[in-house]
Amino acid sequence: MLHSTARTLARRPVPPVLASRRAASTAAQQPARSYARTAAYASVFVVSTGLFAVYYFDCRAALHKYIVTPVIRYTLDPEVGHRLAVRVLGSGLAPRDQLPDDDVLKAELWGEELSSPVGLAAGFDKNGEAIDGLFNLGFSWVEIGSVTPKPQPGNPKPRVFHLPNDSALINRYGFPSDGHASVLARLRARIPPALLYASTDDAEDPLHGAEHASLYPGKLLAVNLGKNKSSPPDSIADFVTGVHTFGPYADALVVNVSSPNTPGLRGMQSRTLLGELLAGVSAARDEVSATSAHKHRPKLLLKIAPDLDEAEVADIAAAVRATNGVDGVIVSNTTVRRPPGLSDPNKIEQGGLSGPPLKPYALSTLRTLRSLLPPSIPLIGCGGISSGADALEYARAGASAVQLYTAFGYGGPGVCRQVKDELAALLRAEGKTWKQVVREAVAQNSLKESAGAASREAEDGAVGQARETSVRLLVQEAEELKRLLDGLGERMERKAEEGVSLAGGAQYVAVTPRPAES
Repeated sequence: MLHSTARTLARRPVPPVLASRRAASTAAQQPARSYARTAAYASVFVVSTGLFAVYYFDCRAALHKYIVTPVIRYTLDPEVGHRLAVRVLGSGLAPRDQLPDDDVLKAELWGEELSSPVGLAAGFDKNGEAIDGLFNLGFSWVEIGSVTPKPQPGNPKPRVFHLPNDSALINRYGFPSDGHASVLARLRARIPPALLYASTDDAEDPLHGAEHASLYPGKLLAVNLGKNKSSPPDSIADFVTGVHTFGPYADALVVNVSSPNTPGLRGMQSRTLLGELLAGVSAARDEVSATSAHKHRPKLLLKIAPDLDEAEVADIAAAVRATNGVDGVIVSNTTVRRPPGLSDPNKIEQGGLSGPPLKPYALSTLRTLRSLLPPSIPLIGCGGISSGADALEYARAGASAVQLYTAFGYGGPGVCRQVKDELAALLRAEGKTWKQVVREAVAQNSLKESAGAASREAEDGAVGQARETSVRLLVQEAEELKRLLDGLGERMERKAEEGVSLAGGAQYVAVTPRPAES
């Protein structure tokens, strides 16, 4: 049986045994393919990230105008979106304008040449948190504030309202501010460490030898000075304190008496109060300059409202002319008026209106003021500027530079470059530069120096004539008095000779001057 079983098993086919062959290099090839795939993916990721970074950090990218900015505007509360924008710009991770400005855009203020006339108005960076980020967007003038001496929260929320149908904005912030101490600390922290180890002379200078407080060539940093709500309405102390505090760290100081959101503030635009204010801040600025190691003398500007009538604008012009220390005027702040053409439902909100609807009021005020001030006092236009054509219209009205505000919020970080490119194209089409347009407009529209001098000569002549008349009257009165006294003396002598006492017959003599000769 065992033999039959063995024969049966022998007859069955034996399945072949498949032996796998392994190459000696297999263990090395698998990781090699894995490493190559990983390297390829990493390269694609790095290149894509780099391209996106280049795209993101270019402020001209459509991403910012058509995606990021609208998403922030439509998904966040306006004030929250504002704070987010300031934080991003202050973080160093914001887009930048890497292009040089066209030569036709060069502007001049007080002998300083700016790379362009396009600046940013106060109200965006209220506490000096994003100064360098804003300069990196291409603004030639960044104005921070308004800054009040003591910290204050401002008006109750909500206090900012978009009017997208009108591309406008209404705000009633009411000067929310971190106060002088906090903002001053941020300005000091901006100074590069290398400058802190400057020469002994420079070490005594708050800017440590830097040419401009902006720390950028061809650009200026301004601080807008506000007033605490708790301060007396007619007090100038807050503004004087602001000049002393920020004078050493600013290229320009702006006295803001035109915000509609602080009770009583616009009342300081009246001629009497404004004259006292300008004299006070001018004296304070001179004190800052006198105590500076390098005689740093910040420019002093006044910011006015667009809601003034011609008589009020004339009073402001007279106060500015009478104060030698005022270097310029910014026209204008927001308006409390509501043009009939507004269509957005938020137009009913209280506060200051800015954006395109403000432009006619600001331009009208600027033209009026330009005709009442000499060419030596430059004007800066602000209100409804969102294109190169808008900026050029202000230049033709006599503005030496312009500022953006609401357009920056709607257009995003690329709006400064957009306005500059449009403006450069318009100027080149006319074959002119910004300086030429401004020079022609200022010469044509300003108070003529000769007329001003003639007016002053007429005033001086009138004063001199009045003095001559007064002296002549005094001489005549003296001669008349001498004649009467001589007559009285003769009478006394006669009475004495006649033996009559004067006491009994004394009379009071009325001295009446002769009428002045015509």
